[in-house]
Amino acid sequence: MKSTLKKLLPFAVVGVMSGATTVGTLQYFNHDANSTDQSYFTKSAANVNFAGMNSSAVGDDFVKAAKTTVPAVVTIKNYQSRTTSRASEQDLFDFFFGDPFGGRGQQRQRQQQQAPDNMPSGMGSGVIISPDGYIISNNHVVAGANKLEVVLSNKKSYIATLIGTDPNTDISLLKIEEKGLPYLNFANSDNIEVGQWVLAVGNPLGLNSTVTAGIISAKGRGIGILRNEGKAANPIESFIQTDAAINPGNSGGALVNTNGDLIGINSAIQSTTGYYQGYGFAVPANLARKIVEDIKKFGIVQRGFLGVTSLDLSDDQLVAAYNKQKKTNIKAGSGILVTGFGEKSGAEDAGLKTGDIITNIDNTPITDFADLSMSIGSKRPGDKVVVTYLRNGKSATTTVTLKDQKGGTSTRTKADLSVTEKIGAEFEPLNDRIKTNYGLSSGVTAKNVAEGGEIAKIGIVDDYIIMEINGKPVNSQKDVDKILDKYSGNVSVKFVDNYGQIYTRGFKMP
Repeated sequence: MKSTLKKLLPFAVVGVMSGATTVGTLQYFNHDANSTDQSYFTKSAANVNFAGMNSSAVGDDFVKAAKTTVPAVVTIKNYQSRTTSRASEQDLFDFFFGDPFGGRGQQRQRQQQQAPDNMPSGMGSGVIISPDGYIISNNHVVAGANKLEVVLSNKKSYIATLIGTDPNTDISLLKIEEKGLPYLNFANSDNIEVGQWVLAVGNPLGLNSTVTAGIISAKGRGIGILRNEGKAANPIESFIQTDAAINPGNSGGALVNTNGDLIGINSAIQSTTGYYQGYGFAVPANLARKIVEDIKKFGIVQRGFLGVTSLDLSDDQLVAAYNKQKKTNIKAGSGILVTGFGEKSGAEDAGLKTGDIITNIDNTPITDFADLSMSIGSKRPGDKVVVTYLRNGKSATTTVTLKDQKGGTSTRTKADLSVTEKIGAEFEPLNDRIKTNYGLSSGVTAKNVAEGGEIAKIGIVDDYIIMEINGKPVNSQKDVDKILDKYSGNVSVKFVDNYGQIYTRGFKMP
């Protein structure tokens, strides 16, 4: 008997020590670490850190994070009363949301008919980020809407005002008229770690206030969806990848850490079926925060550019294609190869040359285009960045002043925008063949119609013909500018689609 006790004693000691360690860990992680933030424009406390935790210590923290997050996550209902004839737009809508009406076959049929006014075309999620009713969501959640309804977790419903959107990051900002709302603080998403526990909170598949848990699977993911599907002109893709279950309807919802702080906005899933198969993607909080701050302060997003054309050396296929096209022998690897410069390029002004390989921005390693996109895309015109690059195998640095696409280094407001930028389209004169085919004496062709712009919202796509604006015939871009420059109020547009059908639609001049 004594011999048996001696053998069991070491195990008993280990058991006591393990129990003490577990209790200590739980007490440590349950310690109040609330941020002192009172506004979504104020960063979280500098001493708030992120850390992965073992499974024996996360239970209570998941409960705490869920209780903090659920009241601040809302349902967004998108109502559209116009006929959608653009299949690719509806496909993107279904990719993120799924089909709330049941089946893609029915969706094809619905494209040819008017959606009922009392039934949303799609539903997504949003996150309250201030007590006075500002809500962040995805651009694709609100795209094409003529009415946006926000439903809180307590079932209270509001009609929201769309403050602004940014297709390049898939972020939108809405506002409801209410005070004292629960909201989430933005965390510093640069501090997140692969393997860290996270929660995804949203309203997938019509199931309100759904919480799922997982880990961060990867950082800085570029999946090509914003350019290929969202039609973003200058997309910024540096997604947080997570294995927390995300399904259609989660778009625009919260990705939070175990403190309930916002580290990302859930945006997309990678799936062969359109439903959860293991990976979801979220816009990092630091980028999302910068976008909504710009929209709220300036009315538009302030975007800085290096002013280079480039090749992602980490992409073997891109490098091989470039070598074949240019008859070069560049080796794949890490970094961004400078292949050329835009007009009024800040990078060229700073001394960068074709053939240089960008390896760091402000001491942050640049291994691929997602890294570069995030490092530069989160800056504004006039900001300075320190660029480290390789030239002939030797490392060097230079300071680049970022510029906007017009070569300016100052911030702009909506009042500074051209008519084209305000309404989201350019226009070209009709040629004689088109005039003859359609029996027209005047008109312009719509070109470069921007996703989410005023022209797109009324159903006009590239190559539709604009006959009249505010009852006046138009024959050139100058005619459009003359009618709408410094104009405020409702705009009437008479246009012809590709089948010769004539419509009259309108929008309020931004």
